[in-house]
Amino acid sequence: MITNSISSDQEALNPSLKAGEFSKEMEANPENLHLRSPPSPAATGSLGSRRLLDRSQFIRILLQALHSLGYSKAASSLESESGVALDSPEFTSLIFHSLSGRWLDCVTTIDSIPDLSPKSKSSAAFLVWKQHFLELLGSDDGLVPARDVLWSRISPLDLERGAVHRLARAMITSEDAVPGEDRVRRRIGMLLDLLGLMPDWVRVPSGRLEHLVETAVARQLESCFYHNSPEEVTLYEDHACTLGQIPSKCVQTLDAHKNEVWFVQFSNAGEYLASSSKDCTAIIWEIKEDDTLSLKHTLEGHVKPVSFIAWSPDDTMLLTCGNAEVLKLWDVMTGTCKLTMNNQVNRVISSCAWFPNSKKIVCGSYEPDNRIHTCDVEGNELEVWEGERMPKVSDLAVTPDGNSLISICSNREIWIRDFRKGTERVIPEEHSITSLSLSRDGKFMIVNLNSEEIHLWSVYTASNTPHRYRGHKQGKYVIRSCFGGSDCLFLASGSEDSKIYIWQRHDEAPIQILSGHSLTVNCVSWNPSKPHMLASASDDRTIRIWMATRNADKVHA
Repeated sequence: MITNSISSDQEALNPSLKAGEFSKEMEANPENLHLRSPPSPAATGSLGSRRLLDRSQFIRILLQALHSLGYSKAASSLESESGVALDSPEFTSLIFHSLSGRWLDCVTTIDSIPDLSPKSKSSAAFLVWKQHFLELLGSDDGLVPARDVLWSRISPLDLERGAVHRLARAMITSEDAVPGEDRVRRRIGMLLDLLGLMPDWVRVPSGRLEHLVETAVARQLESCFYHNSPEEVTLYEDHACTLGQIPSKCVQTLDAHKNEVWFVQFSNAGEYLASSSKDCTAIIWEIKEDDTLSLKHTLEGHVKPVSFIAWSPDDTMLLTCGNAEVLKLWDVMTGTCKLTMNNQVNRVISSCAWFPNSKKIVCGSYEPDNRIHTCDVEGNELEVWEGERMPKVSDLAVTPDGNSLISICSNREIWIRDFRKGTERVIPEEHSITSLSLSRDGKFMIVNLNSEEIHLWSVYTASNTPHRYRGHKQGKYVIRSCFGGSDCLFLASGSEDSKIYIWQRHDEAPIQILSGHSLTVNCVSWNPSKPHMLASASDDRTIRIWMATRNADKVHA
């Protein structure tokens, strides 16, 4: 008896060996098709504390898993001891009759399967008789027998008539006729198609045990309120994260800036941190293996405070936006300024964002006129949107796929422009929007409002109601928030009360409030590759690095 026949589509029975050996074995011992040892008493009944698992099904799934892992001897021992076979009698019959060309017996087996719908039975019978028909066409003097099979076996089936007509045309053209040397391979293909129509109990689906375990683990992760663990999930215990896996302990204070720190952002790969300040500089910090940060470059050249920074998607370049000043492009490795944009035009750039190829930038400006334009990294303008109807743009973002541009316009509107469709969607807010942040997958965005709320909106799904987050303080300053943690499950925001607020994405009340700064916290950034690390920038001239308590002991401030 074959114990792991066609364990996957890739294996699919070696025609020259497995099919031949199986056919010879069944020819010599046809009783093996139907006679099996009854399951032992230990293999009947149910399993589990709630008795939800059928013991026989459980054993069959174990047998399939053992074979897929390469433990065929162990599988044979389990079959022998339990009296439960991996292959059902129906499956064994199907494989034998299909490979042996016993067409009527094959259809009889199909008809005997109880929970197979009439439509599925017709489709399965068609596969069998079609194979017989094409083999007859491929043999000498097979035209007349093939015609008889077409009219007496195939035509009466409940089928779309075009299928019968196509086979009738094949009698004239001999198209798809199966020659003798190709029969075994084509029969195996037919068998695989047959199994696709059968109920799962006929043949245990490949990888069924792995699928069940992965599904259970995935549901545990989805239901974990504090999930923020990138490590591999253990199978030895149920998964559960704790609040201790959320950044909450300040492990390092960076005080290289000489004035208020307005902006902070981790690089896309999480290897660097960039900050900008009222002192007219930006700083690139490098993150070491022990999670401490050291100063890599101080970027000097702006004559006014630096209010905005943006990493290129490949992390090789950094944009800095001067407050009512110019836009500068910096080389991250050398710390040198590669380009100063709009230096000859007295235009105030309010925000900028990168396209995913790291070769194109989009900028928003409001002086001397309201406009949005794209340019390359040499500063050459590519596209421009301007005119009397163009509102003032205060913040921008481009989705990671490069298909949509999101802009904050006239302080109270979110504009989403779909480049592929050439359409625009406007989301109105009742209060002034101070900042915009996009999730890493580009599906969601959050906006800070001066009404002391943060709203979460879907980028691609129209909705009239946002998810709201409350608790932080914001009335007159620009406060920036961010997504963070595993799968962007959390939100963090600065606050005018000198604290950092953290929310679980599905709960409007904060789950963590961090104290440490002495003045307004203007901006926060969550490390995309180290979900246990958060950075905050404050008017107290410092940047604080926060770690989850389980990681904090590794870092020495």
